Amino acid sequence: MKKIFIAIILILVVLLLSTAVSPIMVLAEDAEEGIPGVDMAARFGITGFEWVYPGSSTNANGETLHNIHFIDPNNPYDAAREIMEHSYGVSPHIFFSVNNAAAEAIFGTSIVDDIRANDAYNGYAGSDSVKGTMSRGDAVGTAMANDGMNVFQIPIQLLMGNISIHFG
Repeated sequence: MKKIFIAIILILVVLLLSTAVSPIMVLAEDAEEGIPGVDMAARFGITGFEWVYPGSSTNANGETLHNIHFIDPNNPYDAAREIMEHSYGVSPHIFFSVNNAAAEAIFGTSIVDDIRANDAYNGYAGSDSVKGTMSRGDAVGTAMANDGMNVFQIPIQLLMGNISIHFG
């Protein structure tokens, strides 16, 4: 048990130190449509946490973060890194992919519906690129804050494969 605890601490330290060099990307991926799409993303770095809207994030060809599995089916996280470099000038090398099952386990079974409700019905439907409007990032943040977070589910969801770590 002591070795597991030390390993977890070392992993956390390495992840935090890596944010000094490049941000960590968190990608909310939805595979219910067949090929997964990125519905929402965030980057976490030394400057903090920032929402990234997939539809406004593009590579040089205009392909969006939402479609990374179409852009490069063999290595979609390289496509995500290229999009982040082109759109934001950052080069993440660690990606956390979170599916709906993990999101529901961590934030409650209504999290996806709560995000959609905030996005479509509660005044958060503005574009992330339009200053002064509420955005999908605001909708996600509000739903997460209202629903609360069960941090004990994070390692469980990692072990179950609902959260996966990718290096790009």
